[in-house]
Amino acid sequence: MILTFVEGPIEDNNYLIFNEDTKNAILIDCTNPSKDIDDTIKKNGLNLQYILLTHGHFDHVLGVNYYRQKYGAKSLIHKDDKVIIDGINDHMRMFGRYANHEIPVIDAFLEDKIIFDTKEIKVLHTPGHTQGSVCFLYENNLFSGDTLFLESYGRTDLPTGSFSTIKQSLEKLFELDENIKVYPGHGEKTSIGYEKKYNAIRG
Repeated sequence: MILTFVEGPIEDNNYLIFNEDTKNAILIDCTNPSKDIDDTIKKNGLNLQYILLTHGHFDHVLGVNYYRQKYGAKSLIHKDDKVIIDGINDHMRMFGRYANHEIPVIDAFLEDKIIFDTKEIKVLHTPGHTQGSVCFLYENNLFSGDTLFLESYGRTDLPTGSFSTIKQSLEKLFELDENIKVYPGHGEKTSIGYEKKYNAIRG
């Protein structure tokens, strides 16, 4: 099951995925401690195993330490975004936000796949929004972070961003099966087929 929680002032999508039989769960992106997420975990008796981060920007990671400590979940990010995690308070100051947060603890760096119960989650390195941005492909679902949005794509004017690089990353995603559903870091769901036709990167 995939549940979406819209969290924080920038309305980030946090995705809780769980196996209804085994009760094992993962959280993709982690904006902040969330009563709704906590209540869902408790109601369903879930075992939160992993926090998978699409990239290191503050609005996707400030809940990491809370969920690590509360549930014993392991946090993972691409190695190229560790520098953004470590400089999270500097990044927040760029946006005029309160910036005195604990640095999110990262337990391991992402490799090319993660095994969730008996199924594989593919890790696709899609730099451009940040140098360590990734998407997660789970069955017929792509969790695209801030790389791919409905008819749009992530901004590239922040540190380690690159328009030419994100364009290459998106073209790689457009090679996936057109029926794959896309769950972005912000905004509404879409599909690979739709974005191949209507995404602004091709305009």
